[in-house]
Amino acid sequence: MSAVHHRIRPATQDDATALMKLRLEAEEWLEAEGIDQWRSPGFRDRALDKWKTDITAGRTYVVEDGDKDVVGTVTLARPDTDFWTPADDLDSAVYVAKLISARHAGRSRLGARIIDWVGSIARRQGRPWVRLDCDRANTRLQDYYLREGFMHVRTESPAHRLSGWMAQRPAEIVRHPDLPITEGSAD
Repeated sequence: MSAVHHRIRPATQDDATALMKLRLEAEEWLEAEGIDQWRSPGFRDRALDKWKTDITAGRTYVVEDGDKDVVGTVTLARPDTDFWTPADDLDSAVYVAKLISARHAGRSRLGARIIDWVGSIARRQGRPWVRLDCDRANTRLQDYYLREGFMHVRTESPAHRLSGWMAQRPAEIVRHPDLPITEGSAD
């Protein structure tokens, strides 16, 4: 695979349109694949509002390609207490949320490389784990995370949530050291 250069930087409010474009592309792909996720009409407005809050708080990042187009995003979230509990030692992990990569970036393993970057953040913060949760019914996504070194922790099923498949991987795992994502703006 040829080297693909990507940069990751903190998102700004100006990135909101690009983030929604990524999400809409992901929604369309999920639907085409027969995966019933993110399709409730109210989810989009709530997602955009939450993104804006996370951007303001400095938790959301965007990945740009060489043309400075936004091709990926991730939010370093607070622990979702619908799933993770104090017994999980909440401060021992960095939590991945809203990980989305453009469909055309799949060949460059962008999503997996973003997860490696999250691991680097966890290591810098002295946290041993990278954690996430995903849709309980999306077994393809669960399999993807397992292939990327995550271990299934448990599945929670709160009635008001579709997510709840919970996984973690040690922060020291770097699955794609040959394709690091560069930090900072390419000004």
